[in-house]
Amino acid sequence: MMAKKIFTVCTFFLLLIISIAHAKDNIDKTSKFNSKEPIEIVSDRMEAFNQKQMVVFSGNAVVKQADWVLKTDRLTLYYKKETDKKDKSGAKELGGTGDLEKIEATGNVIVTQKMKVATSDEAVYFQDSGQIIMTGNPVIREKKNTIKGCKVTIYLNEDRGLVEKCEGKKVSMEIYPEEKDEKKK
Repeated sequence: MMAKKIFTVCTFFLLLIISIAHAKDNIDKTSKFNSKEPIEIVSDRMEAFNQKQMVVFSGNAVVKQADWVLKTDRLTLYYKKETDKKDKSGAKELGGTGDLEKIEATGNVIVTQKMKVATSDEAVYFQDSGQIIMTGNPVIREKKNTIKGCKVTIYLNEDRGLVEKCEGKKVSMEIYPEEKDEKKK
């Protein structure tokens, strides 16, 4: 009985790998995530700190870029430091923000991309690498299937993720077989 279960699980994963490989071949190249696309942010409140090159969005903050959305209680945007940027009079430019470095999200973080939903207490999005690192009870869901761990890294550019274990606790996954439509018989 145990051998049959192991065989079934191995067969499921083999079919999953084959279907993913087939789907990757058929994906349109233009649907790949592009970190150069505009980022839209909405919230209840915004505070800008020009000296620190930082902007804080609080209250129902939502970030949208390409095919992913991040919702949270509080967002902090950090811009890359630009030391030699000056205006015509030689004084340091105050209004410029520069290039985005990262976005930190705290409180009730929900990240969605296509059919996947990931939740956690905290997350950091890195603009250059297209990675989102989630900590604080991270859980990934796709339909009824779930994966839990201590740290989740979502690679938006590669359409993949990494789940790492907590000390003394393993990564856990629950897989539900797809239900067949009985009416078609």
